[in-house]
Amino acid sequence: MKDNLLDIIGYTHSLGIVDLVKIVGTDTETEVHAIAEDKSVIVTGKTKTPVADFIGTFGMPNLTKLKTILSFDVYNDDSAEINMTKANKEGNEVPSAIHFATKQGDFINDYRLMSQAIIEEKVRNVTFKGATWDVEFEPTVAGIMRLKMQAQANSEELNFTTKTEGGDLKIFFGDPSTHSGNFVFQPMVTGELTRAWHWPVKVFLSIMDLPGDKTVRISDQGAAQITVDSGYTVYEYLLPAQAK
Repeated sequence: MKDNLLDIIGYTHSLGIVDLVKIVGTDTETEVHAIAEDKSVIVTGKTKTPVADFIGTFGMPNLTKLKTILSFDVYNDDSAEINMTKANKEGNEVPSAIHFATKQGDFINDYRLMSQAIIEEKVRNVTFKGATWDVEFEPTVAGIMRLKMQAQANSEELNFTTKTEGGDLKIFFGDPSTHSGNFVFQPMVTGELTRAWHWPVKVFLSIMDLPGDKTVRISDQGAAQITVDSGYTVYEYLLPAQAK
């Protein structure tokens, strides 16, 4: 279970704007759902194989605390006990906590989970009606490095805009009336973007920094989607376009 917990934290909490996730699990699939505190990104993930310990619907609040517990060396030992504690609620066994203990039982932590009723209110399922993805590509290491450099040079900018020119996908920072910068993020893309939507710099960069194969999709309708394969789970990050 520890690897799955670390994976969830690494691909949600590490963005810096998510501290609560919802788990929806059955015998056949396990899903992860999260919404950024500032609504800048909606995260959904589906594990490649169902996680037997994650049966039911429950919340993982205060991911900062869970990350701290998982970082303790005493729980790195294979003999350490990490398991799901369940409680009986209206005749059903439901997840209530994650129990951590050393083999000797001399060091213990219990991380309390959020009930289904509460997490359903806090993290509602978002129904994405879909979009026509006008541009789709796999970002390169060079392109991501260029993005980081421009973000550093234009650190006062919260958003950037995307546009296709001559078959290349270009990213623009700032305003020509002040400081500005632009670069080719992905050369020779298929498709065209005719509207200059704004995207959050920090969120986009945080996702680009995640390990794993990535695919970026952008729609002229004002939505972007980034898919990241962590090895354990395939995560989708949906970014609504931002107001300037």
